[in-house]
Amino acid sequence: MNQDNPYDLPNGLDGIMAKAVEMQEKVRTAQERAGDKTVTGESGGGLVKVTANGRQEIVSVEIAPQLLGSEDLAMVQDLVTAAVNDALRRGKGILAAELGPLASMLKMGGVDL
Repeated sequence: MNQDNPYDLPNGLDGIMAKAVEMQEKVRTAQERAGDKTVTGESGGGLVKVTANGRQEIVSVEIAPQLLGSEDLAMVQDLVTAAVNDALRRGKGILAAELGPLASMLKMGGVDL
């Protein structure tokens, strides 16, 4: 056991800090790439489509014209809600895909992706 490195870690604390900075940079880069990608969630067989990006932001909402004349406002609202949730679920997958194997390490560390 080395007195300067009592836990026998490679490169001691400097090595750990360097790895942490490296991982932080990889996460930041993956978040940027994911933010530039979009996914579309649908409901009602495509009558409502919602597009979200990897930053979990809604980019657009498309509602089929035949729904706008619908007397059933509650149904339209339910379809929009379902499409938004579908898009956001798909959007979460973008970041996990960009992170690759690092995603599972982060999840084990308690990070919700």
